[in-house]
Amino acid sequence: MTSTDAPAGTGSTGTRVLGLVTLAALALGAYLALVASPPDENMGDAVRLLYLHVPIVTMAYVGCGLCTLGSALYLWKRSEWWDVTAAVSAELALVFTALTLVTGMIWGKPTWGTYWVWDPRLTSTAMLGLLLLGYAAIRRMPSEPVVRARRTAIVGLLLVPNVYIVNRSVTWWRSLHQGTTIGLQPKIHDLMFFTLMFDLLVGALVFTWLLIHRWRLAWLEHELELNELDDAIAARRAEAGAHPGVPPTPPRIGVPTTEPTT
Repeated sequence: MTSTDAPAGTGSTGTRVLGLVTLAALALGAYLALVASPPDENMGDAVRLLYLHVPIVTMAYVGCGLCTLGSALYLWKRSEWWDVTAAVSAELALVFTALTLVTGMIWGKPTWGTYWVWDPRLTSTAMLGLLLLGYAAIRRMPSEPVVRARRTAIVGLLLVPNVYIVNRSVTWWRSLHQGTTIGLQPKIHDLMFFTLMFDLLVGALVFTWLLIHRWRLAWLEHELELNELDDAIAARRAEAGAHPGVPPTPPRIGVPTTEPTT
């Protein structure tokens, strides 16, 4: 790909429209959460943080689910498209899981009187974050693309089981964390329920916008890596042709192929 063929950015008309819609929805969601909706009878104004916390948690779960799906389909079909999708989803899941812990700790201070307790929900969420960090670390280890994709796909398969543990932790163990807010019998109603549902939609819009842009960037990085690998192989073959008696040296990933100038 030449410089004239390379895209100028990861945006498009569709993503620009999506971005504008997302900004408008964010403004309306903030108004509903901070101004229009009433305080809770028990938590008071602290309930307003849940309008941010719950969508963040939900999008962290969505990111983990997409990563597990992409990992499974990569192992089945060996599709680079699914490998990139899994990797990008894991990155977003890590960001949203970190935000989950931060917003949860902020909410815990006025509610529990402390930022952190070794509660089953908080602890299992922290373990999920460590698993996502492990995925990211393996993704950045120097190795052949196929080997790296296979290793990370195996780790990616573990995300959804861990999400299930996080989700059920308040049921399986004694926990300070409140139970499910949204279910067959929601614990909130009227404008509070509408605000939470709307902010969940806003969270989905933000996640989708980030996913599209990060996926396009990751695909460009993937194509660049493949081009560099092809160039390295071609250079080694040319070097072997210049010295017929010397066997060709296999390319090493991550090692520059050009010789230093004197």
